[in-house]
Amino acid sequence: MVYLVVVSIMWAFSFGLIKGQLTGLDANFVAAARLVISLAVFLPFLRLHNVPGRLRLRLILTGAMQFGLMYIAYTYAFQYLQAYEVALFTIFTPLYVTLINDAYQHRFHPVSLAATVLAIAGTAIVKEGNLLRPELLTGFLVVQVSNLAFAFGQVDYKETLKKYPNLSDKRIFGLLYLGGALAAGLSAVFTTPWQTLALTGTQLLTLLYLGAIASGVGFFMWNVGARKVHAGTLAVFNDLKIPLAVAVSLIFFGEKA
Repeated sequence: MVYLVVVSIMWAFSFGLIKGQLTGLDANFVAAARLVISLAVFLPFLRLHNVPGRLRLRLILTGAMQFGLMYIAYTYAFQYLQAYEVALFTIFTPLYVTLINDAYQHRFHPVSLAATVLAIAGTAIVKEGNLLRPELLTGFLVVQVSNLAFAFGQVDYKETLKKYPNLSDKRIFGLLYLGGALAAGLSAVFTTPWQTLALTGTQLLTLLYLGAIASGVGFFMWNVGARKVHAGTLAVFNDLKIPLAVAVSLIFFGEKA
């Protein structure tokens, strides 16, 4: 549980950094760049002997979903939303975690679902405004794609590795970043204006922080923490970053609500 708390604090600064420093860059490029950096951080720890080929492929596909698709949609949403709005619209992730986990367990817990929905409703009232405003609605829907991808990856990683209790996370985690980097990288090939791409020093430092710390160390700690807690606890912790991110975006980065 400590892992989840630390990562939530770490991620709180990511929203404001992306909005403030990287919004003008292609979303696929930003996603690919930070995932390539994450892959570089964990590549030295990758040990694939005694890791079945089917598991390797499964982890690559999970990473393509949890990190690749998630980051593409997440970064794209900043074109339509303020940083604190992106954070607020992640409130549905616990609902998706609960539903996906129940699907894996072939069961349905209405009490857990009702508690999650109430938690979402309580968080949702923080945001005032007209959801039917076109750019707000578009951003909201894009964030939901990101939420679904992130929720699926958390649950899938947790459930997949139940069959391999003695397998060290750091030995295989690079495979998830490989999948994410491939998914985002293939998209970036076709959407990034490579001939005119120019990064400032601040943007480079921001990408290094997001890739090595927020994504690299952060997602490793998050998925390790996810394996150690109940699905209900994991769902709740998915919303911890919201008040932290909103506070950081409004106070530290000076956004206007």
